[in-house]
Amino acid sequence: MSWSVNIGSIAGTAIRIHVTFLLLLVFFFLQGWAAAGSVSDGVNSVVFVVLVFACVLAHEFGHIFTARAFGVETPDVTLLPIGGVARLARIPEKPREEFLIAIAGPLVNVAIGIVLIAVTAAHLSVAHLAAMESPKVSMIDRLAALNLFLAAFNMIPAFPMDGGRVLRALLAIRLGHLRATEIAAAIGQWTAFGFGLIGLLSGNFILIFIAFFVYLAAASEAQMVSLRAMSRDVPVTAAMVTRFATLTGNEHIDAAVETLLQTSQTEFPVVDSSYRLIGLVGRAEIIRALRELGPSAPVSDVMVKDIPTIERSHRLEEAFRLLQEKSVPAVGVVDYAGRLIGLVTAETVGEMLMVRKALPEGARLGPWSPRAGV
Repeated sequence: MSWSVNIGSIAGTAIRIHVTFLLLLVFFFLQGWAAAGSVSDGVNSVVFVVLVFACVLAHEFGHIFTARAFGVETPDVTLLPIGGVARLARIPEKPREEFLIAIAGPLVNVAIGIVLIAVTAAHLSVAHLAAMESPKVSMIDRLAALNLFLAAFNMIPAFPMDGGRVLRALLAIRLGHLRATEIAAAIGQWTAFGFGLIGLLSGNFILIFIAFFVYLAAASEAQMVSLRAMSRDVPVTAAMVTRFATLTGNEHIDAAVETLLQTSQTEFPVVDSSYRLIGLVGRAEIIRALRELGPSAPVSDVMVKDIPTIERSHRLEEAFRLLQEKSVPAVGVVDYAGRLIGLVTAETVGEMLMVRKALPEGARLGPWSPRAGV
């Protein structure tokens, strides 16, 4: 995620903090200082926020460790001012697996709350939720109440929150993954409207921001699942770009700049003498290399290596999965000799989805014709 920094890793999963989270710490320090007039109160406010986000991190690792049990890779988790986001390489389509992964996070918060109450004799009260910023309430009491609140809030059946994923898993048992996603995403978007309305009426800008995030995330997930469902019936050769300029690793950046100016491409495959894909270089990398390394630097020094490839006989679903899991700008399509014959990018897949949606009912256009029920 852009605008985030890596602060370490736990069990192979990178932990990243968004820069806005640091601004949040500064805000709470100043707020605590101003409210009580002492630096120590400002420090206590920061300590409380750090403890809260430690609980949020534990919540995300509940998802992560459960996902790993089902063979799902978990590259990183990012802490944002509104919570945490664990990035999973894929979302399991088996309802049981998604249900367990989704429920694991809130259960961690429930467990933390119960432990705090049992071990530290924390006093639980609804009033503590309204006094989260008050140093007059014990930090342990506030932390116990907040963990139980986080568990309850995350279980609101509004996609993409955990409750929405639990809802999708339950609906998918009878309706299938695609239809269940459409319903859960629609509920998520209507819930976002509700959050936004309440935020506007109460002047709560944080709730408005959460509403905006929930709405966009629900729409994005619905589109992604629709793309995945569509790609199962389409050969990868029907979605790949076949007219593109290539570069070689020993060409200089000045040659790459000329090619960039002569085409409308933003990503350029780098091939060897046998036309096998060895990397990819984008417009941003070319301009940065021109500025920092000069026009005589070889393309091989700035290209992105380890670009995945698939054979032309595969389905588009495989290319789409690689785009998601590897977080790469493109997937190469090769012939049986390993020579590059096409590229699949997120943009080309999106264009094909627009074509499919634009088709009038009953019309057919090659592999993009809608199937019944999809």
